[in-house]
Amino acid sequence: MDTTLTTQRRFLRPRIDETVEQLAARAMPDQPLENAVDRIKGWNLHIFAMRRPAGLLLGSDVVFVEPPRG
Repeated sequence: MDTTLTTQRRFLRPRIDETVEQLAARAMPDQPLENAVDRIKGWNLHIFAMRRPAGLLLGSDVVFVEPPRG
């Protein structure tokens, strides 16, 4: 039986003490910072909707830096 790997979404892991703004600038340097942050927030509701304080990044987080694949 042949196994086909699926294409995965691109993601980053936060660096020590990295903010979402710093991660967004690193992930999407060609985008305006506010736009990049908004996109990351939208693709990572598990971090920004449930965590207190909202947006706190942990070293164990998987932060998606592109939209879900259809």
